[in-house]
This record gives sequence, C-alpha cells and structure tokens, in this order.
Amino acid sequence: MSTPNAAQPDRPAAILAREDGATIAYHRRTGRSPGVVFLGGFMSDMTGTKARTLDAFCAERGQAYLRFDYFGHGASSGSFADATVGRWKDDALAVLDQLTEGPQVLIGSSLGGWLMLLAALARPERVAAMIGIAAAPDATEDLMWARFPTAVRDEIIRAGAARLPSEYAPDGYLFTRRLIEDGRRHLVMRGPIQIPCPVRLLHGMKDPDVPWETSLALAERLQSRDVEVTLLKDGNHRLSTESDLALLTRTLAALLDRAAP
Repeated sequence: MSTPNAAQPDRPAAILAREDGATIAYHRRTGRSPGVVFLGGFMSDMTGTKARTLDAFCAERGQAYLRFDYFGHGASSGSFADATVGRWKDDALAVLDQLTEGPQVLIGSSLGGWLMLLAALARPERVAAMIGIAAAPDATEDLMWARFPTAVRDEIIRAGAARLPSEYAPDGYLFTRRLIEDGRRHLVMRGPIQIPCPVRLLHGMKDPDVPWETSLALAERLQSRDVEVTLLKDGNHRLSTESDLALLTRTLAALLDRAAP
C-alpha cells in the first residue's frame, strides 16, 4: 500500500472539556476496530506530518483514528509552563476513555512513546498493540536532566525554569522544575514493564535527540514476548521522510490485520 497523501488541509478541531475547565483539541475519525490513537512528541501537535499521514492511512482503510493535542500544546488549553508528564498522561487517558471504543493501537512519537507506555499500563485491557517512533521513555530524567549542564540545572532549581535553544523551535524550549520533578513520579525504565501486547519500535540511528539504544533498552524491559525493533541506519529523530512514513504505515497495517476481529 502506498503512503497516503497528508497534504490536505485540516478540518476544524473538536473539543473535549475536562472537569477542571481545561480543553483538549482533537480530530476523530470513526471506523472499524481496532482503532488507532496517535500520541505526539514534546512540543509537537496533531497537525504534524506523521499524525496527518496516519489520519489519511486510516481513512483509506476505514479504520477508526484519533489524534489530539496535550495540555499546553497546539489548539488545547493551558500554558506549557504549567505542563507535566502526569498531566499529559491524564490527557491521554481522557481521550482513550471518552473518545474511543474497544481495542486500540497506540502510536507514540518521541515523548509520546513514554505516554503510550503509561497509558497502556493504566488501561491494559484497551490496548491491542503499540508502535514507538523514536520512543523516549523517562525522557525528562535521562534525556533532559541528565544532559543539562550544571549551570542550567542550577537555574532550573533556583528560578524554576530555563529556556534552551532548539533547532525545532525559534524561541527554544522551556524546561521547568515542575516538569522534571513530576517526571520522576512516572519513570518506567527502572525495571520490568508489565505490558503484554505486541510492540513495534522504530528508531533512526542518526537520531541526535533520543539515542537508538533507548529502543533496545525498552525492548529488553517490556514483558511482552512479541517485541520487534527496527533500526533505520540513515534515520533521524523525526522519521518523516516518504520511506519512513511508508515503513510506519506498513507496520501499522500488519498489526491492524492481526488484531482485527
């Protein structure tokens, strides 16, 4: 199957209201089971190439599909300065519980790969399979805090936040003490991960942000006996080239075909 064209403009987002008055923006496509839920990366939103390619792919197959923006991201409410891993996990569970039915295939990109794992641990009966794209479990501790220079750590502790340059954002990324400390309550890579469903991990070996060895370490810790890691020798962090997207949709198609009722 060819890679679907994701260049069409988005329709207006729908809104899910949270009990605390916050709102989650989302796009939902009804269709056959199992459904597909995409969880984007750190400071990404649901209009990205992978999210929209998967939308077009699911439309072509008649598959149910959901993509959404976390708190402080995209069209959802909230300030990123107030965001935490726990809040994003709760967003993922809210959309899973209120906007989907039956078994789902979760696809997590970068930090979304961590949230995918947290959602599967919280709702194991709802998750038919998972795909990680440069999955970054425990990212706030192992890929942020552990890499920050001492001066940046001191600033985060003293001032509560620090902004660092990023090739992905002209204004850089904001890292808060709240984000780092909350992340420590959601670490999953310190022992076995009790997830039994099939898992596919895709990772570029030229990824400067999340080392490809992270996917190997994750595969070791997952208790599922059906885990496959695919390394792309020339792949970067985004994995958004035409060939990368074709691999992603082929991987998803195989999982959907296996899990179909």
